[in-house]
Amino acid sequence: MDILLTNIGQMATPLGTQARKGKDQREIQLIKGAAIGIENGKIAYAGPMDDSLSGEKTIDCTGRLVTPGLVDAHTHLVFGGWRQHELALKLEGATYLDILKQGGGILSTVRQTRAATEDELVAKCKGLLDDMLRHGTTTCECKSGYGLSLEEECKQLRVTERLQKETPMDLVSTFLGAHAIPGEYKDNREEFIRLVCDVMIPQVAADKLAEFCDVFCETAVFTPAETRVILEKAKAAGLGVKAHVDEIDPIGGAELAASLSCISAEHLIQASDQGIRDMAAAGTIAVLLPATSFYLDKPFARARRMIDEGVAVAVATDFNPGSSPNLNIQFPMNLACLKYRLTPGEALTAVTLNAAAALNRSGSVGSLEVGKQADIVIWDAPDLEYIFYRYGSNLVHSVIKNGSVF
Repeated sequence: MDILLTNIGQMATPLGTQARKGKDQREIQLIKGAAIGIENGKIAYAGPMDDSLSGEKTIDCTGRLVTPGLVDAHTHLVFGGWRQHELALKLEGATYLDILKQGGGILSTVRQTRAATEDELVAKCKGLLDDMLRHGTTTCECKSGYGLSLEEECKQLRVTERLQKETPMDLVSTFLGAHAIPGEYKDNREEFIRLVCDVMIPQVAADKLAEFCDVFCETAVFTPAETRVILEKAKAAGLGVKAHVDEIDPIGGAELAASLSCISAEHLIQASDQGIRDMAAAGTIAVLLPATSFYLDKPFARARRMIDEGVAVAVATDFNPGSSPNLNIQFPMNLACLKYRLTPGEALTAVTLNAAAALNRSGSVGSLEVGKQADIVIWDAPDLEYIFYRYGSNLVHSVIKNGSVF
């Protein structure tokens, strides 16, 4: 083998190639005194230490915890500028939708993203991805949505395409052209929706710039009826579908996502009981974003209810410049235990195997099993519980991505 990890204090991993739901979400394989062998960038052995194992390079983990690489299944990575000036508005009582109505929020980032060149965005995002990798993230979803025109949305998606080639991170691209109504269409939303459906989606699909399509289905943004039209167009074009739903108001978004067989529904703070049941029946994964609830001082999604109803739950950062300017997935992991009441096993599955499944990657990443990519985190921790107990520090010792050590 090329690399052999020895003296692992505890190896913790979910198992399988599909999302884990219900009671199965908490089932984690824990092996003390483990070893992992890597060959050609893939896992060749993962199990108890065996003296017969050998590798060209040996890494002594000195009793540390080892887990799969972390998967961030919901980010808005590519954007121009920041929005620190909105903090004062929020402290004075302005809501997310208040700021959006004033031309701020998403629309402020749209202006800054349109003003940035492709090269400037690539350079900025390389630094952000380096930071994510240092915190244990090895696979990351990247949504567009800060261009809101054909040219600018494609620019964002090309940035992600370049980053995939120029950085070690595995990136999954999602087209989110229906993120907001741009200022130039504020009096003609029907025309903007037509543009998304009849121009943007066909172009994005033809150029293979995205794997998924997403819509921000919310009060004052896109209605459930509009979301259905857009996502049905995306499905017809061959894109997988996701949906931002029920973040602020309960408008039936979870039910809609389930009816469209979305691979994931995201946010879900206000999801109804019926919506949760529908998602369970449809196999739609809940991608929950506790750092956004924290930052906006909003309620936390009912993750415990979702798991009990048989919905597979993933947890992500929602990294973006307005409602979650945090790219360290360890913080949402802490919140998943403290606010969602997930067990450490459930929370680990939420940021590994279930998150990978939400990106259609669970066959290759998300667990430590023979044949999967060698995406591995070595933690400055003795066991799994420790990384959920501690917060505020980066507990990652080192990261292995596709067999390369960082």
